[in-house]
Amino acid sequence: MKEIKVPELAESITEGTISEWLVKKGDQVEKGDPILELETDKVNVEVNADASGVIAELLREAGDDVEVGDVIAKVDENGEAGGSDEDTSSDDEEESEPKEKEEKSNKEEESQKEEEQQQSSEEKKESSSKDSKDVIATPAARKRARELGIDLSEISARDPLGRIRPEDVDAAAKGESKQQSKGSSKSSSEDQPKKQEKKKEETKKTEFDKPVERVKMSRRRQTIAKRLVEAQQESAMLTTFNEVDMTNVMKLRSERKESFLKKHDIKLGFMSFFTKAAVGALKEFPLLNAEIQGNEIIKKQFYDIGMAVSTDEGLVVPVVRDADRLDFAGIEKGIADLATKARNKELGLDDLQGGSFTITNGGIFGSMLSTPILNAPQVGILGLHNIEKRAKVMPDDSIEARPMMYIALSYDHRIVDGKDAVQFLRRIKEMIEDPFDLLLEG
Repeated sequence: MKEIKVPELAESITEGTISEWLVKKGDQVEKGDPILELETDKVNVEVNADASGVIAELLREAGDDVEVGDVIAKVDENGEAGGSDEDTSSDDEEESEPKEKEEKSNKEEESQKEEEQQQSSEEKKESSSKDSKDVIATPAARKRARELGIDLSEISARDPLGRIRPEDVDAAAKGESKQQSKGSSKSSSEDQPKKQEKKKEETKKTEFDKPVERVKMSRRRQTIAKRLVEAQQESAMLTTFNEVDMTNVMKLRSERKESFLKKHDIKLGFMSFFTKAAVGALKEFPLLNAEIQGNEIIKKQFYDIGMAVSTDEGLVVPVVRDADRLDFAGIEKGIADLATKARNKELGLDDLQGGSFTITNGGIFGSMLSTPILNAPQVGILGLHNIEKRAKVMPDDSIEARPMMYIALSYDHRIVDGKDAVQFLRRIKEMIEDPFDLLLEG
């Protein structure tokens, strides 16, 4: 019997959540076949069988949290698909099969009756049915609760994440038995305070009896939440703002978009301009392309630019490698490729690791102004926003309606002084407002 364990995934990943089993007990697998999908804090990865044979046992369920090295399944290298170690003869199978079917039928009938009784009871109490559906519980726990006729909403979970497991259901069942035996031996005078206390509990429980939906945070969302809080707690984060006149960039894009698309088979977007400008400004202000390690400042001699991408499962920041060596077409293709992989859940660990500086564009969702949060351990992040026409006083004191964008730079004040941050953002503004040199360089 061969044990299948959670393999080493990456240096920074030590645990994950089983998203979906791709096999079931009795399935034939070959070495290297994917058997489950594991959700980590960065990407979803497939775990492969490291031996050929038959799946003899699945030790963990979908939704369970597992760590690297945990045994999650067993493979019988000498087994046959659909069989088991207990099947010794066809005669035994023939004799046991009708009994198993009968027992299964009886159990299903009993289970159906219990469910009907429970449903009937729950219809009288609408809040109870809502609570039961909203409870986070493993499939095994739900099945066990149905068998014992216990309301999941009345069970306390020992899991820190609030997930109810079968052992919690069993503990609740034992607790109810003890309470019933004690209650039968006590006088009505002793029962009265308990009834009053129970009434208070019921009143409290139904106090906010409104429709809700309880959804467990995915591992990735939990990690995002944790890191965003850590970034604010562990850095001296400050944000400075400026505004950019986008007239010349928009004019240049309009003039070159057809020839650019025809030549490179990719559209010329705004992100390539800001990426080029950011790289140029980082070279002038290297502390914004650094990070803190203990008492040391690590100044990075490379320009791997993270691009914040919104997905259904949360924000991810894939990285455009060596952006300083790429032309406009290379940057646009890199961004498009990463965005497609993010939407299709095809990002690999290599796409997300590293990065020296990040750009996030809230303008695509209509954001006018925001303070982006640092992508630790980076010490700088550039936020872009919506473009809107606003009145602008020109050098000759005339007033024109110009397409303007607010830009924001959040930075770690521990190593980046306010003067450098303001000048960095002003340098971005200058390059975007006079983009022709950028395009020539690209």
